[in-house]
Amino acid sequence: MINQTHGSIKIFAGNASKKLAQSICDKLELPLGQIECGKFSDGETSVQIKETVRGCDVFVIQSTCNPVNDNLMELLVIIDAMKRASAGRITAVLPYFGYARQDRKAHARDPISAKLVADILQTAGADRVLTMDLHSSQLQGFFDIPVDNLMGMPVLAKYVKGQKLENLTIVSPDMGSVVRSRALATRFNAPLAIIDKRRPRANVMEVMNLIGDVKGRTCLMMDDMIDTAGTICQGAQALVDHGAKRVIACCSHAVLSGPAIERLSNSVIDKIVVLDTIELAPEKHIDKIEVVSVAGIFAEAIERLYTDLPVSKLYE
Repeated sequence: MINQTHGSIKIFAGNASKKLAQSICDKLELPLGQIECGKFSDGETSVQIKETVRGCDVFVIQSTCNPVNDNLMELLVIIDAMKRASAGRITAVLPYFGYARQDRKAHARDPISAKLVADILQTAGADRVLTMDLHSSQLQGFFDIPVDNLMGMPVLAKYVKGQKLENLTIVSPDMGSVVRSRALATRFNAPLAIIDKRRPRANVMEVMNLIGDVKGRTCLMMDDMIDTAGTICQGAQALVDHGAKRVIACCSHAVLSGPAIERLSNSVIDKIVVLDTIELAPEKHIDKIEVVSVAGIFAEAIERLYTDLPVSKLYE
């Protein structure tokens, strides 16, 4: 429970993250702020704050997931409303940061949309950003305000430890996830395997080679997100083809767009463990998917930011 000795703290949620926000408030023993987010008849975003926020330390929780542009715009309008209502400090809490994959010019004349989103969040009035598992850590440098990028791996690791898996091998589904996977392998004192792939075009993956021995092993694949599930499903099939006994997949962000649910349902993956940074639609709750909550770590991070304590403890 938060002791409000530093002034008033208030937590609000956009439509994308109401369930997670309520769980966070329950852990902090705080009421969820009263706000109405809707649309005018022409589709414009409508926001009304139903309580005073003058001088308050305000946290606005909203994942910019599907529909990405609607949720992002809603977040921006909420922040602007808070700023114009004289909130003392506004922290944008994005459990899932959309547009994070567009962080560089991969081809000529490409936009760097992640930088654009960072700029407009600051322009709207955000004083700080709290997020989880950015697609690339250097994205924090796109902001001129403090950014705290929480790690989902410790939450997933705690869950996996409780499963007491035998003959465990941690598998990185691509070269970009090696650092994250190696950290998990170190925690479990388990060997590391790496899938070397090439991607001919966006959302299309072709497995090339497997580095490491997985024969007879329980393989745990770790990635920051599962989008169309092509990477994770083809990677799992490659592991089974190389003799893996069982494949479990973990990710922080269950984007699950397009054919993802069909692919996962028909894949060789036994279980998919995801965090609730994105609220799953009812049709995406298949038997293979198990959701682990991040409400605890976000609640502690919010309490630490509010009381001006270091957040670094949460990275351990």
